[in-house]
Order: sequence, then structure tokens, then C-alpha cells
Amino acid sequence: MKITLLGTGTSQGVPVIGCGCNVCSSTDPRDKRLRSSALISAGDVNILIDAGPDFRQQMLRANVRHLEAIVLTHEHNDHVIGLDDIRPFNFNSGKPMRVYALPRVAAEVQKRFEYIFGKPVPGLPRVELIDIEPDRPFVLEGVTVQPIGIQHGRLPILGYRFGDLTYLTDVKSVLPEELQKIKGTKYLITSALHHDNHPTHMNLKEALELVGKIAPEQAWLTHISHNMGLAADVGRQLGPGISLAYDGLEIKF
Repeated sequence: MKITLLGTGTSQGVPVIGCGCNVCSSTDPRDKRLRSSALISAGDVNILIDAGPDFRQQMLRANVRHLEAIVLTHEHNDHVIGLDDIRPFNFNSGKPMRVYALPRVAAEVQKRFEYIFGKPVPGLPRVELIDIEPDRPFVLEGVTVQPIGIQHGRLPILGYRFGDLTYLTDVKSVLPEELQKIKGTKYLITSALHHDNHPTHMNLKEALELVGKIAPEQAWLTHISHNMGLAADVGRQLGPGISLAYDGLEIKF
């Protein structure tokens, strides 16, 4: 299997356009981040984690020709609002897109995209919502998906484990019983917003502490705010086996 990080940024701390700071003016492609999303590829199966506002650009940039399903971490717009752009995949497959989510998240998707779920209209996206039970793994096109319950501040959301790899975004804390589901993972991708304290996201220090608890062979930090600073500078602050993620990063596992 392979994961491609389609976006490693966040809407948090978005700079003013043309602000001229060192991140905006950087020529390092690692400092140019779309909103966080990832693609799991297993043979001929593509599974997307989150479909934010950059969904269309990410699909075009990564040359994704087919998409079998989408799993959502939570209902915030920077993770779901790109769902309207699934329609080319509907046209190609002739089928609704299966979207897996917590029942609360599925209800929010139906509310925000009400026009999708009424009487079928030619040209509109088609979605089949499938509820996730947080404590029960499920199999998607032969790929076993283990939901991981995490806290986004006070909001319970999901991360996912695929075999030896775990993907967590928008994390503030992980309960001990959920941490047990992650133990033994070889490859960890987890969020680190910036250096300062935040009520709903881990900062860099907290993210490194979580990596230490899980002790993977390799960890990458994602969902990175503009305020984190330059990738080259931050990279020098990280210990062995820990790297700052970047858009387009591919990890085989």
C-alpha cells in the first residue's frame, strides 16, 4: 500500500495574501501547502481521507483517475466542503461515491449538501453515506480500516489506521484506550499546528510528546499552520525518525 499526502496545511493561521513574510516568499515547495488530505492506494483501489476546499486541485495535481471511496475525519469545512467536486468520478464510474463517516458527520454532510440528497437530478454529485462505528474496523475494497477516536478539543473525531500506518489530523488529545489501537504502528502521520498553545490542536511540543508515546519507526507532522515557520528551519528542530510532511509526499507501507 501507499499513502500520498495531497495536502499538509490548514486554514488555521492562513496569511494575508501577498504579506511578503519569509514563508510566503519561500521558493521551497515544502512551504506551499494545500489543506490536509491524503490518498491511500492499494493496487487498483484509491481511498481518500477528507475532501476539503482544495479537493479538485489535489485530484488534478496527483493525476487521480478513479476514486473508490472517501473516509471523513470530521465535519469541519476544511475537511468536507470539496465533496461537490466528486461528480467527475461519478460520471466515470456510473455509481454514487461511498462516503464513510460518523453518524453525526454524515448528518452534517446531508445538511450542507441538501441538494445532493433529494430527487436525483442529472449533473449533480451522487453520494452514498455509510456510518462508521468508532470501535469497529471495516473492510473497504479489501483494505481493512481501523477507526481511531481522537479529540479535536472537545469534539470527538476520527483518525484511521491502515495496517502499519496511522493517520491522525486535528488532534488535541488521544484517550488511553484509543492509544492502544495505535501502538505498534510503524509509520505515524499526525498533526502539529504551530509552536504556541491552541485549544483544539496540538502544537509542535505536544505532537512530539505523542510521537514519543507511540514510538513509531518514522513519524511525519501534518496539518501545519503558516505560523509554524519555514520547513527547513523546523526540520532542524526535529529528532531522528521525525520529519515535517509536505504536499506530494509518498510513503509505502
